[in-house]
Amino acid sequence: MQSTTKGRKAAYWITTGLLAAGMLSGGIAQLLRTPSTTQGIVHLGYPVYLMTILACWKILGVAVLLLPRLTLVKEWAYAGFFFLMTGATISHLASGDRPGEVTAQLIFVVLIVLSWYLRPANRRLAAVTNLPD
Repeated sequence: MQSTTKGRKAAYWITTGLLAAGMLSGGIAQLLRTPSTTQGIVHLGYPVYLMTILACWKILGVAVLLLPRLTLVKEWAYAGFFFLMTGATISHLASGDRPGEVTAQLIFVVLIVLSWYLRPANRRLAAVTNLPD
């Protein structure tokens, strides 16, 4: 039982660490408007200023995921990351990119779902009881 709990906790931190590292590095690259991120956003047909907005949300989302408590805001961060990366996948496909070119975005979708699913009880919303009829 305890080894299962330790394994789940390790899997949570591995997936969350990879997710956080990817989102943070992407956010920083977008904030700095590196040439490759600028070319990527232009290729998708979005305005360059959108990178600053996305970067700020990514960096804040990473902070929320890594900090203790803030369980409701963590749910928002997971949802935001999920919408961001599925939207990126769809944007790439709609822009004519081949399915193989969205592998990175799909890996992030998997990391988001796994991190959310594996999160410990103290990082989850408490069950809502006594809902009005």
